[in-house]
Amino acid sequence: MLEPIKNLVLQTAAELKTRGLTLATAESCTGGGLSYWLTSVPGSSDWFERGFVTYSNDAKIDMLGVKAETLKNYGAVSEETALEMAEGIKRYSRADIGIAITGIAGPDGGSPEKPVGTVWIAYGGKHFKTIAQHYVFMGDRQAVRLASIAKAMEELLVLIKND
Repeated sequence: MLEPIKNLVLQTAAELKTRGLTLATAESCTGGGLSYWLTSVPGSSDWFERGFVTYSNDAKIDMLGVKAETLKNYGAVSEETALEMAEGIKRYSRADIGIAITGIAGPDGGSPEKPVGTVWIAYGGKHFKTIAQHYVFMGDRQAVRLASIAKAMEELLVLIKND
């Protein structure tokens, strides 16, 4: 799984740099892992603007402006929360594009409605409407986190290339 992520990072870096775009992240279940991978590329300061690690609900509220009502009504792992996280990136960073990830990496915390592996990834940008996508990844905690990071970068590349 690590080699495909490395390749996605290099492709993402090249596309962002070529297009003169900047990126920021807001991460919950990945705990800064996406930001780690993105900044592993030399020269990433040219296109990586900042990362928010908003693991707790309070952090989502304080750092990204996620509404307490949204968290109460839909939960931290929901389309609504992911969308508000991505909107928060647009408000609280200078980045052209933002990626927000929230999910249940496990091994605990799942429910019949939201099993372990449930992840929402949202993308917001200056040039496109904020969208969120739902996934259920299989495997242990590490596998869910890595799959979330890989999927976020795969979809980001599609968005960038279609922008």
